[in-house]
Amino acid sequence: MRALMMLFAVGCYFAFFATFLYLVGWVGGFDFMPTHVDKGPAMAPATAALVDIALIALFGIQHSAMARQSFKDGWTKVVSPVLERSVYLLATIAVLFILFRFWSPIEGTVWSVQNETGRMILWGMFWLGWAILFISTWLLNHFELFGLQQAWLHLRGKEAAPPRMRTPLFYKSVRHPLYTGFFIAFWATPDMTYSHLLAAVGFTAYILVGIAYEEKDLLRVFGNEYAEYRKQVGKIIPGIGKQG
Repeated sequence: MRALMMLFAVGCYFAFFATFLYLVGWVGGFDFMPTHVDKGPAMAPATAALVDIALIALFGIQHSAMARQSFKDGWTKVVSPVLERSVYLLATIAVLFILFRFWSPIEGTVWSVQNETGRMILWGMFWLGWAILFISTWLLNHFELFGLQQAWLHLRGKEAAPPRMRTPLFYKSVRHPLYTGFFIAFWATPDMTYSHLLAAVGFTAYILVGIAYEEKDLLRVFGNEYAEYRKQVGKIIPGIGKQG
């Protein structure tokens, strides 16, 4: 049974990684993608906007609600705590699949940078955002974040060490570098269409709401240590969003 749990966790990890790569291409709007932020089922603009907002809301509700400790306390009575994170990844994959499948583009362009140097700078920032996000997962505990450590420790009959507060590299400048990466990746584009703008605004709103709930959990776990950290370090932009 422990070996099967390990295999399940590994399968969820690689399925999520493939979905994450699709998300990068979806946000980038690359022509070779089957669907992306500017390619999907055609609808009237008002209908498309409502559908797209509902899809973002679905992602936000799933991604934030399932990450809350109150949800986990009930959920782990049904699902083994060892696989809680892996099942969370599966749910995220399902919601992203729905987003990719039913997102409806909205015609129109907010800006389009024609200068080649400007375009290169914005594409560089796009890739920098994803790089910051990916590196940030390794700065704390990549394998715990994606459910592999839990299954591995269970396989070996060991218990996880108690969580401890750490602030490596990006975490010295911003409290949520994962979200910083998302923020940069969604907004850094040489061709900002109405569809892309809606996605950027929607996911930015999700980020801000998600941070509020996440920080409540972090304060509960780390107490005054995290409270002091919030006073000294910005939220997703260095120096901005310090909270006393």
